[in-house]
Formats: sequence, C-alpha cells, structure tokens
Amino acid sequence: MNVIGRLYLWVLYAMAGIAGAMLIWLMISVVTSVMMRNLGLQPFAWLFTSSEYAILYMTMLGAPWLVREKGHVHIELVTAALPPPSRRVVSRSVAAACVAVCALLAWKGGELMLTNIARNDLDVRAYYFPKWILTAAFPISFGLMAMEFSRFVFGSDLMHSGEAGIHE
Repeated sequence: MNVIGRLYLWVLYAMAGIAGAMLIWLMISVVTSVMMRNLGLQPFAWLFTSSEYAILYMTMLGAPWLVREKGHVHIELVTAALPPPSRRVVSRSVAAACVAVCALLAWKGGELMLTNIARNDLDVRAYYFPKWILTAAFPISFGLMAMEFSRFVFGSDLMHSGEAGIHE
C-alpha cells in the first residue's frame, strides 16, 4: 500500500479511536453527573455540554470506519434471495446511492460550516463555542463515508454478503 493509502487508513482508524474514547467519556460524564446530583451538588456546566458534543462527534467520527468494516446496519433479506449476478448489481447500486447521499451531505455540511464561519455563529450554552467546530464533522465524515462506499461500487468487495441473518 502506498503512503497516501496508509495515511488515509491511519486517519480513519484514528477517528474511530477518538470516537471510542468519546464513548468512554460519555460513561464517565454521566456517572459523574449522577453522583454529583445524588450528593446534592450542582454538576459542572461543561459536563453536560461536553457530553452532547461527544455524542455528535462519536457518531460522525466512527461512521467512516464502520462503513469500511461493514459494521453499519443493512438488511440482507432481499440480496440473500437474489442470484449472484443480480446481487452484485443491487449491491453496487445501493452503494452508489450511498455515495450520492453522503457526497450531498458532505457538500451541504461544508456549506453549513462555511456559513457558520462567515457569520461567526456561536453555540451558546454553558460557554460560547464556535459552531463551525461542531459542523466541521459533517463534510469530513460524510466525505470519508462517500469514499468508503465507493469502494463497494468500484472495488472487488461487495457491501452485501448475500446471506440473511447475523454474521459474527
């Protein structure tokens, strides 16, 4: 694999690792908040806000890796009933539709982020937080998901196995 390919994989796996760390942070922040409330203390303002942001980032940063690993949810009831040539056509068509949707969402997410920057939009909760930092996840994650789905359109691997049921 070339340098660009290795760098791309490193970014994908780093994003998934950060998403995993955010899942741990969510557990810690919820437990801490509940303990503080049970002790009659007011939880820190940033605790709840950081949890909300972590939910968004965890979802967006982990999604491209899930597509790569075929860990996303899809139902193979129809593809399991198809003969292999038809299954390939349907699987590649579904993947192409996923590329189109992800590319559109990446484009719109990029527009939203640029609008947030131009307007200097702020997310006002416990603190003033630039919105573009939140919306930056959209073009990055959806762009990477489009690239990952395109592997199933143009590569030798299909998104669908053709076997209905749970595969683990």
